Amino acid sequence: MVEEQFLVPLEDYLKAGLHIGTKFRTKYMSKFIYKVRPDGLSVFNVEQINERLKLAANMLAQFEPEDIVIVCRRENGWKAVKKFSELTGIKSFIGRYPPGVLTNANLEDFVEAKLVLVADPWPDKNAVNDASKLGIPVVALCDTNNDARNIDLVVPCNNKGKKSLGIIFYVFAKEFLKNKKLIKSDKDFKAKIDDFVAE
Repeated sequence: MVEEQFLVPLEDYLKAGLHIGTKFRTKYMSKFIYKVRPDGLSVFNVEQINERLKLAANMLAQFEPEDIVIVCRRENGWKAVKKFSELTGIKSFIGRYPPGVLTNANLEDFVEAKLVLVADPWPDKNAVNDASKLGIPVVALCDTNNDARNIDLVVPCNNKGKKSLGIIFYVFAKEFLKNKKLIKSDKDFKAKIDDFVAE
């Protein structure tokens, strides 16, 4: 694969450990696993991750910011999701996902979402369940140990590391703004990967 086809330089993906999974593997994620290291950790195919990030970014861009909700219970992703929200105007729930926010129109913070993105379908399962009840498509960052039921688009990746989550939301923000024609090219994107990575 030619370097240009990667959304960020390959070395940035590798440095962030984007491709390093867990020792536990589910049947849902086995097709994304490239190999298992001697220490038992699974390794994802980086080209496949890149392709899925591209697909997910294109899918996000089909919707207006107010129609998308991002849910991230995992603390390592809070800074990344906050920065992504700030740059794109997409509503995010970090920490605890408020029950009924997608399903109860009487709630003050009710959102009529058309797409839900979750950082990890396990801690964010309530959002996944609500979206699936309503027929709202779900994009999920999935590690080797995730269950992909009720997920419409799986993005295989390390969804636990700060650097990995940082680079994913950096890519999503950059591609979303480009697809929406809010910036012309990567050069116009002023944020740095570090702006998305928790201390």
